[in-house]
Amino acid sequence: MLPIGVESKAEASNCPIRSVLSNVTGKWRMIIVLALEDGPKRFGEVKRCIGDVTQRVLTENLRGLQRDGYLTRTVEPGPPVAVYYELTPLGRSLLENLKPLVFWSNDQMDTVKSARMEYDRDQRD
Repeated sequence: MLPIGVESKAEASNCPIRSVLSNVTGKWRMIIVLALEDGPKRFGEVKRCIGDVTQRVLTENLRGLQRDGYLTRTVEPGPPVAVYYELTPLGRSLLENLKPLVFWSNDQMDTVKSARMEYDRDQRD
């Protein structure tokens, strides 16, 4: 079994699963990394690519990904000022590991939908 258990808060902060994986597997962070696959994008481009994310949530998640070293934020002086986000080598490495999960998710969607419908039907009975 993978080492997922910890005995203290201090131990939890050093656990790779809690410290690293939990920060990149959130809904928005994974989608942001995928949105930056083709190269640098401005904030508005990232937002349009994703669609259903608020400006505040996107900003928070971009900052978190930047803090952890997955992307860079580059400001080009204007006028107008242009801000670009781009994956770092660490972000590219993460992307390459996310892609198989994305493909798997796409392939399994019908199976998951069927399982959900069956579960919901059984819960009504």
